[in-house]
Amino acid sequence: MTADQATAGSSDIAIPALLRAARGSYGRAIAARLAGAGFGDLPRNGPFVLGGMASHGGSAGDMISGLGISRQAASQLIDTLVLRGYLTREVNQADRRRMDIDLTDRGRAAAEVVRAAIDDVDRELAGMISPVQLAGLRAGLLALAAIREGTQYGRAAHA
Repeated sequence: MTADQATAGSSDIAIPALLRAARGSYGRAIAARLAGAGFGDLPRNGPFVLGGMASHGGSAGDMISGLGISRQAASQLIDTLVLRGYLTREVNQADRRRMDIDLTDRGRAAAEVVRAAIDDVDRELAGMISPVQLAGLRAGLLALAAIREGTQYGRAAHA
């Protein structure tokens, strides 16, 4: 679908259908770049965790909570990322009940590939729509996220 086709009939297409059609844009670009760079063993949701840790300095726990997966699935994801050399896991010296999880050099390299793929899609998108449209897209997605989380912005939209 071209930008002109998307704009021409976009008001006739339900937003959930548009979101579903668009959701793979980043994922496909990231998966292709990772495979080409030798990181094809990165598990599902791994790029989100590694990319978030590298870009935002967040903890693995912060990234995983953003995924909305169970504690068991989160533990399995961390285990897999450690076993495949993307993360290290060590006992926290200040609180031996906690674990410290950090990126390895391999994890940082994979995160750089994720970032490059995101930048590619962002550039392509910016070439297809105006800055005002891009700002509107961001605002709309933020509002949908707020609705999902039940935050004030989401409740205000329903008032």
